[in-house]
Order: sequence, then structure tokens, then C-alpha cells
Amino acid sequence: MADSQEQPERQTGGGAQPTERRRGWNVLVQHVTEHKIETGLWATRLLTISFTLGYFIPLFGNPYNLYYKVLMSNAATSALRLHQRSPTLQLSREFFGLLFLEDSCHYLIYSLLFLTLSPATIIVMPVALYALLHFASYSLTLLDCLGLDAWWGARFLISIVDFQTRNILRLIAFSEILVMPMLLLMIFSGRASVFSPFLYYRFLSLRYASRRNPHTRTMFHELRMRFEAMVLEPRCPEFVRNMVLRTIAFISNLAPVIPPPS
Repeated sequence: MADSQEQPERQTGGGAQPTERRRGWNVLVQHVTEHKIETGLWATRLLTISFTLGYFIPLFGNPYNLYYKVLMSNAATSALRLHQRSPTLQLSREFFGLLFLEDSCHYLIYSLLFLTLSPATIIVMPVALYALLHFASYSLTLLDCLGLDAWWGARFLISIVDFQTRNILRLIAFSEILVMPMLLLMIFSGRASVFSPFLYYRFLSLRYASRRNPHTRTMFHELRMRFEAMVLEPRCPEFVRNMVLRTIAFISNLAPVIPPPS
């Protein structure tokens, strides 16, 4: 998950040993200077994680305000990442078409959408988990610059996150899907507008068609297989079977067409 590090330089000549890589605070400062955007992304993700912890464990500050700070810090991360991926703005249809293919654009839309709605815990889950994954990855890079090998505790926690990357991505995908029925319930309680599900459907369609992250698409497929297996059991009532199969068919018709890989 972490970025690959440069191999240590090797001396020429027979029997030469590899030189030690320079480490320390000066190396860290140089790295930060040369990688301002990456370091900025690391900092905004740290803010997202901190605000999320404050929201779930409200020891300091108002949880209501911290909830919206989670979304605002994620919007800042997404905008910065989008600038990194598409630095040159072009007022053309092709440019905006490519822009909407970027995962960072998807989550910028996500954050802006839910900044206008009432708080719901599940909404911050994908945001916080993505921040945790990328924060852990870049933290290893910064620790390598410092050479703090003795910080085994931090490295151990990061390795746990790294080991659980696939499960975390699956949980993110499941959360993205689960937000849609939650939005429908929020409409009846007056916490969301009738337009919210349509806007979120656009986000979910973008996630489904994502080129770099197939986990949402895979999770839809797994949920479909599981529900079909459940309702096709002989003991399942027929009216339940018909209702579930019709719902699956309706959702499948809403899925965007995935272009073949070029």
C-alpha cells in the first residue's frame, strides 16, 4: 500500500557495501518540501481521522460540528487530489468527462452533497476509512524519512491497516451502497430532500463504473448473488421471492454500462 522507496545507492568496485540511506529531520523537511501536495493530502486526511474520532467520542467540541468538519476536510482532500490528477483546467467536454472518471471527483461530490443534509453516522464511514488507508500508507514514507525504526508500535498499527486493506475497501463499498436506502428513509423523516436520492444515484453510478476501484461493482454483484440464493430456497415465501427478484431486476437496469478496457 505504501509508496515504494528508492533503493540505497551502491558503491562501485569489488566487495563494496551499500551505503546507508540518509535519515533524520533534515531528510523529512527536504521530502516535505519536494512533495508538498502529498504532504498536504496526508495532513488533510489526518484532520479527517481526528474529526471522525471526535464525532464518535465527543470529548471535545460539538459532535454536530465535527461531523461537518469531517466532510469539509474530505472535500479539501478530494479537491487537492483532483488538482494533482488534473492540474490544467480546460473548458471542454472531454476534460470534464475525464474529470468525472476520477475517484477524487466522486468523493468531492459526495462531501458537497452531504454537507447540505442532516448528520447520519454511516455517511462518514467511507470518508473516514479512505482517509485511514491513505494516511497509513504515507505515514510509512514519513517514518522512513525519519528513520524511526524504533517506533515499532506505529509501524505495527500501520501494518494492521495494510493487511486489512481489502476488507476495508469492501466495507467502504458496502457503506456506499447502504447509504441509498438510508437516504430514502431520511426523506420520510424530513432530514433529506426528494432530490437527494437522485443526486446520490449519480455518485453511486460513478463509483460503480470506477476504473481504479472495482469494489463497489463487485459488492453489488456479491449482494445480488446472496439475495438470489436466499430467495430461491424452497422455504422462502413466493411473494417475498417475487418482490426481491423484481427489486434486483430494477436495480440491475439502473446500473451504468461499463465500457470494455481499452
